[in-house]
Amino acid sequence: MASILPPYDYHPIADHGVVGDMRTVALVATDGSVDWLCLPRFDSPSVFGAILDRHEGGSFCIAPLREDYQVRQLYLPDTNVLITRFLTPTGVCEIEDFMPISARRRDAGQSLVRRVLCVRGTIPMAMGCEPRFDYGRAEHKTNLHDHGALFESADLSLALGTETKLARTEHGVEGQFTLEAGESRTFVLEVIGEDGQLHHQSEESALELFDRTVAFWRGWLSQSRYTGRWRETVNRSALTLKLLTYAPTGALVAAPTTSLPEQVGGVRNWDYRYTWIRDAAFSLFALLRLGFTDEAASFMDWLTQRFREDASLSDGPLQVMYRIDGSAEIVEEVLDHWEGYKGSAPVRIGNGAAEQLQLDIYGELIDSVYLYNKHGTPISHETWSDVTRIVDWVCNNWDQADEGIWEVRGGRKDFTYSRLMSWVAVERSVRMANQRGLPADLMRWHSTRDAIYAQIMERGWHPKRGAFVQHYDAEHLDASVLLMPLVKFIAPNDPMWTSTLDVISDELVSDSLVYRYNAGAAPDGLEGEEGTFSICTFWYVEALARAGRLDEARLVFEKMLTYANHLGLYSEEIGPTGEQLGNFPQAFTHLALISAAHTLDERLG
Repeated sequence: MASILPPYDYHPIADHGVVGDMRTVALVATDGSVDWLCLPRFDSPSVFGAILDRHEGGSFCIAPLREDYQVRQLYLPDTNVLITRFLTPTGVCEIEDFMPISARRRDAGQSLVRRVLCVRGTIPMAMGCEPRFDYGRAEHKTNLHDHGALFESADLSLALGTETKLARTEHGVEGQFTLEAGESRTFVLEVIGEDGQLHHQSEESALELFDRTVAFWRGWLSQSRYTGRWRETVNRSALTLKLLTYAPTGALVAAPTTSLPEQVGGVRNWDYRYTWIRDAAFSLFALLRLGFTDEAASFMDWLTQRFREDASLSDGPLQVMYRIDGSAEIVEEVLDHWEGYKGSAPVRIGNGAAEQLQLDIYGELIDSVYLYNKHGTPISHETWSDVTRIVDWVCNNWDQADEGIWEVRGGRKDFTYSRLMSWVAVERSVRMANQRGLPADLMRWHSTRDAIYAQIMERGWHPKRGAFVQHYDAEHLDASVLLMPLVKFIAPNDPMWTSTLDVISDELVSDSLVYRYNAGAAPDGLEGEEGTFSICTFWYVEALARAGRLDEARLVFEKMLTYANHLGLYSEEIGPTGEQLGNFPQAFTHLALISAAHTLDERLG
């Protein structure tokens, strides 16, 4: 039997859809290959990692035996159920990929369901499942049984349930089957608990799981209040954000992947399977705007636990990022045995940026508390006590150099954006205290707020450039200052701001796409180049819209939508020829899309 298992070439990053159960996700390529899956959690070691090493990563493939087919991929409307359709000379079939949503707290029984249906004609199919546990570092045993196979490693066991006759391969199993119109075949990959119990899924039970999963996603999305332009695009972003949420804690991962490169062949490869404080804050705002109050409440609980538990940290009340369970230990290491996506080494797990000082996170955090207090539920006395402690810390520490929002590794600087968000932290706290008559050292807070404002206007503004710059005593631009009018630091029609917007348009914008900064002119401590940052493009749309440049804003927004993949998903960056780069899909980008769509739709009327 001809095997459909690797070696095969790397799929473009954009040629993937994602399915998940709010504990983890699987990346499914357009040819039916599961190229990435960590079990049981987003930040667990990978089981399938072909996207990072096509030879040693492992994959789960289902595809027609013959290679002369065309592929179409879509989501079942208003769900996270992925459909991959194969159009062959002898017929049409499709794979329905989904992960059932479970209310259980333990991971046993967690599964990936792959249901193959023949729509027309007759199609010979092939399946190959070769897991590589612990990023390919752990050995495992493969045992066949009457209804599939069992893969056992030291720390994790998986069962593959199917009626297809299987044969062993070097690292797993493979099998062939033929379907005629109306027939189906199901493959269920399930996490086995400590009791070792196997749960055989019949075609009928798989169909029931399918119906329940569809009902869950549609029921959740029906809560959205968004009815404006680009509704389907906003809904897909909302569904993606929900997919990237870890249900047991409410935390949102920045992305479900690690080390997908910002430049193919380069070293800018990072692990994003954690929760950044700034992402959490922006996501809370997006969820509130769409009407997902339960998710906003869960995120608020997660945030308040972080600054309550970490009060003793020496560098500040908060760490930059956390694991999805709330723990703070994130050690960065390199997987030397993997070649990386298209040879983009190193492959990193963990993230050393967790130990950086990034002062902007306090502004994003307290702004989210302010918005939740205003649009969600009034915050408690205990939460306000925590907020006052954080604001007092900001008042003592705002005038420090730090690594900034982009987590540079070339030394600390006096970043304008970090000062901006320090101002937001104090200003929003003043608002809450005044609105609710809450106890606060308002005299000190007012004085600090005004001092930060004056410093930004004096040192963040570069008269010769006619723009606010990346950091003090420099003339480099940075797209992060696009948030200045969005956070109400400066009026969107202020001459200083409109001049800044014009300079950014001239120097950082390339046909609607926005670079976060010029890495050549403003070294960040890393080699290589990078693409345009998708979140910056959506910030640019909002800044244009608020400045009254609506036609320009709409054109930039519409152009940016063409850079999404075939399913409406975005990675972190867009490369020189429109290819998607970086970890995929990226939550921050979809958060910025929702905000830009909401603002632009309101301005257009």
